Amino acid sequence: MAEPQEIILPLLREMRAEMRDGFSRIDLKLEQHDGRFDKLEPRFDNLRQAVSGKSVLGRYAAAEVEERLEALERRMEALETRS
Repeated sequence: MAEPQEIILPLLREMRAEMRDGFSRIDLKLEQHDGRFDKLEPRFDNLRQAVSGKSVLGRYAAAEVEERLEALERRMEALETRS
């Protein structure tokens, strides 16, 4: 009968090698994903800036339209009171 260490030690070495290979593959995948995220982050930043810029511009335009409407209403009131 074989000694326990003659069975256990080779199994442990084999397990260690398989784990090392598995972790290497995981590290490679993580690097690939990190690269993809690094490319996506600036694009999201640009989108955020564009969206906030458009919303600020929209609010500015709406405020300008509101001011013009108020000016027209004041002019109409003034004309109505003259009559």
